[in-house]
Amino acid sequence: MAINTVKTLTVFVSDQDRARDFYVEALGLEVKTDQTFGDNRWLEVGAPEGTTLVLHKPFPGMSAGGGQGTILASDDLNADVSRLQAAGVIVEGPDEMPWGTQATFSDPDGNGYVLQG
Repeated sequence: MAINTVKTLTVFVSDQDRARDFYVEALGLEVKTDQTFGDNRWLEVGAPEGTTLVLHKPFPGMSAGGGQGTILASDDLNADVSRLQAAGVIVEGPDEMPWGTQATFSDPDGNGYVLQG
């Protein structure tokens, strides 16, 4: 067996519509899939290529907002930080780190992200 890619990451959110609006409008991602099956909804967003994020309601015993440490790449960090701030997102940075320049922010449920330039 050889794993050759990470297809999706699940982000647990309290309100899928609010999350969709944040990830599409503030981050500039696009909706890849939005399907309802029974009492569930599969809402997947992502950049044109690469790993996608599944915005899903928490499973029983879990809560929204627990995700931390996802790193997103940017071709223009300053422009992306400006877009996030214009959308009302609180952004820390950009800061110069030993590994490069980065900024951090959270989605409306408190899931934390690092944006690296």
